[in-house]
Amino acid sequence: MSTALDQAERMAVPPGTASVDAEEASRFEGCTFSSLGVDPALVGALERQGITTAVSIQAMTVADALAGRDVCGKAKTGSGKTLAFGVPLLQRTMADKATKPGLPKALVLVPTRELAVQVSDVLSPLADAAGLKVVAVYGGADIERQVKKLRHGVDVVIATPGRLIDLGDRRELSVAEVETLVLDEADRMADMGFMPQVEWVLRRLERDHQTLLFSATLDGAVDRLVSRYLTDPVLHEVASPRTTVDAMVHRFLEVHQMDRVKVCASICRNSDKTLVFVRTKRGADRLVEQLRKEGVKAAAIHGDLRQANRERALKNFDEGKLPVLVATDVAARGLDIDMVDIVVHFDPPEDHKAYLHRSGRTARAGESGLVVTLVQWNQVLEVERIQARIGIKSPIVEMFSNDQRLRDLAGWRPPQS
Repeated sequence: MSTALDQAERMAVPPGTASVDAEEASRFEGCTFSSLGVDPALVGALERQGITTAVSIQAMTVADALAGRDVCGKAKTGSGKTLAFGVPLLQRTMADKATKPGLPKALVLVPTRELAVQVSDVLSPLADAAGLKVVAVYGGADIERQVKKLRHGVDVVIATPGRLIDLGDRRELSVAEVETLVLDEADRMADMGFMPQVEWVLRRLERDHQTLLFSATLDGAVDRLVSRYLTDPVLHEVASPRTTVDAMVHRFLEVHQMDRVKVCASICRNSDKTLVFVRTKRGADRLVEQLRKEGVKAAAIHGDLRQANRERALKNFDEGKLPVLVATDVAARGLDIDMVDIVVHFDPPEDHKAYLHRSGRTARAGESGLVVTLVQWNQVLEVERIQARIGIKSPIVEMFSNDQRLRDLAGWRPPQS
C-alpha cells in the first residue's frame, strides 16, 4: 500500500539522499565492522556482545562517518542507528583522547532522558574497551551527581538539551572542545520544541567539528537544521521492505466508557507484552490503578515520576518481567523497546503522526504486530479522519469486555463494509 503520506515523506528527503530498497539493503547486511574500518578494540567489544555484522543503516553510514564526513541518516527508532553513529564517534574520539573535566570531545544530543540512558547503555561497554569515559546528563536526575562525574573528566557526553544548558550555565560543562556532534531523533527534538536549545548549542561549538544527524523524517525544522549547520552532508536512507502501516494488524473497537478499562484488561491478559498509550500523566496513573484492580500487572512512565521509577518500569517491561506498560506520548518518544506484541491506543492519538509514532513500537525487525484503538461514541469521526490520512480501511466494531474475540484480535477478521 502506498499512501499520500508515504509519497509526501519520500518527497521530503533532501536531494542526493542515498536511498536503497529492501533488496538492495540486504546486500549491505553481510558487512563486518572490521571491513568497514572499525578499530579492533571496538570490533572485539562488539563481538563479545554477539554483534559480528552491521545492519543496513550501520553499513551505509559508518565508513562515511569514519572518513570525517557530515552524515544525515533517515532512520527510525529500533533500526540500529545508535551503533551507526556510536561506533565512529568513539573511534574518532579515541584518536584524540584528552579527558578533561567538563570538556568532552564528543556530544550526543537526544530528546528524552530515557533515550539518553539507552544510548549510554549501548555505548558504555564499547567506550570501556576504547579507554574512554562516557557520561549521560539529563533532567529528572540528581544534577550534583552528574556534576561530580563531569569533574572527574569526560570524553563523550550524552545529553538532553535542557540539562546540557543548565550545566553550561553553571560552568560545569562546555562544548568548546567538541569535535564530533550527534543529533539523535532530530524530528522528536523538533516536535518537543527543543530546536531553539539545539541551535543554542550549535552556535557555541568553537572547533571544526563533524555532525552526524539521525531522524525519522527530514522535512520542516530538521531540513532547515541540515541546510544551516551541516557541511556537504552525505545522506542515507534505508527504505523499509514494507510501510509501517502494512506491517501491522489494525483493529478499531467501539467501547463504552464504563467498560473501556475491562476491554483493555482483557486485551492485555492475552499478550506477553502490551504497550498502552494515554494522553495525560494523570490518566496513566489512573489506568494503572484500574488495571491492577482487574488483576493485570502494569506500571506507568510519564514526566512526573521519579527517574528511578521510570527506569525500573522500562527495564522490567523490556526484560519481560512487566507485561503492561502505560505511557504518555512524550514519555515514550525515542524509546527503543523490542518485541512489543500489542500497542493499545486507550486514548485515541491526536493525529495520524501520533498514531504512526505510537504504533511503530510494534512490528519491528520484519515482525508483524497488533495495534488496537479503543473508540468511544464521540471519538468516531476523529478516528475515521486518522484512518483516512494513513490509508487504513477498517470498520469500527462495537465490542464488550466479555467478547471472546478479544482473546485473538489479530486472528479475528472484522466485517468489511
